[in-house]
Amino acid sequence: MSGRTHDECHGRTVAGVSTSPAAAYARDVRVTWWYTVVSIMMLQVFGLFVWTLVLILNEPVATTVLYLVGAAGSVASAILLLVHYRREPLDENDATARRPVWPLVLAGVASAALAGGAAGSLLLGVVLSAQALCLVRWRAGVRLRLVVMLTLVIVAGWVIEAHLNPEGYVAQVLGMGIFIAMLPPLTATSLWWWDIVRELDRARRAEGRLAAAQERLRLASDLHDLQGHHLQVIALQLELAEKMMGRDPEAAVEQVRAARASVDDARRGTRDLAARFRGVPLPDELANAADLLRAAGLTVELLVDTEAGRAPADVLGPVIRESTTNVLKHGGGVSASLSLARHRGSWVLVVENDARAAASPVGDGAGLSGIAERVRTVGGTVDAAHAGDLFRITVRVPEEVPA
Repeated sequence: MSGRTHDECHGRTVAGVSTSPAAAYARDVRVTWWYTVVSIMMLQVFGLFVWTLVLILNEPVATTVLYLVGAAGSVASAILLLVHYRREPLDENDATARRPVWPLVLAGVASAALAGGAAGSLLLGVVLSAQALCLVRWRAGVRLRLVVMLTLVIVAGWVIEAHLNPEGYVAQVLGMGIFIAMLPPLTATSLWWWDIVRELDRARRAEGRLAAAQERLRLASDLHDLQGHHLQVIALQLELAEKMMGRDPEAAVEQVRAARASVDDARRGTRDLAARFRGVPLPDELANAADLLRAAGLTVELLVDTEAGRAPADVLGPVIRESTTNVLKHGGGVSASLSLARHRGSWVLVVENDARAAASPVGDGAGLSGIAERVRTVGGTVDAAHAGDLFRITVRVPEEVPA
């Protein structure tokens, strides 16, 4: 972006880096899931790693190897259970889409028994078994009761082990026991929060589908009213022309001409209706363009005037779409910037990207010659030029051009 235009954008009230709300929300949902998975697995792996160090220092190699086999099985079953948890449908009644989970749970419990037996720790075996159970998507109301029951079982296992083996590792290293005992409750809490996020995401998608259905119904209603009116008028005019054909041919011809004019009105009204529903506000147009470029791997800077909705979308919208296509086809594929601001009575749109050596100028295979002609018809200007390693398109449209 040129220094002057960049300063002009910052001189006005602008929305900083903007993205489509739907795309940003979808990314946030994915990030939340990966944060949940990484947190759960890091806690489990760290607890098992600490126990491994204790066994290496105090137990023979054979015991440590058995423990490592059980620990590896527990980690593997936990990962598979998390994958299953992510793919499982939220609808509890959708039994056809559910996959069998109990073989994975049994594998996790068996691995927990092996690890706990090798380490000589009842607490470790109980905790890893509880961890496998907490990674199952339970029905509403079951999860809380299960976590409370498992917590009581873990506490009981801890007390029993400390009583039967007062010189054991859990009794000697209090922090290790507390850390490993907290693993199942923390896992259940993390997955509970993830379920809430997923429910919100499903509600957002349902809201989007409902909004689209309402928009289609509104379009159908407007189209029915428009075409119904014109078709009724045309039918009456043709019926009147048919009745007058024998008595007054000239009057009948006038009615046919009026019917033809009504057909033109209907065609014009349908075209205007389609254009109204096809239009996209310029802030959304720019946000969609930025999302598309980011999806292609570019670093994108987006600056939009807070009153950009008043700019002429029918003129600048095609410029944005054509410029985005031009960046993808002819740009260097590293960075791009888009800005829209008012300056000295004009709307100024600037699209800039890193250019390849053979990047073509506007009107020379770039697909912008028609856009330039469209802008000139409303008294605007289009400038396209290379500035070092950058290719910049600057479009100016008078502010009085209606949106």
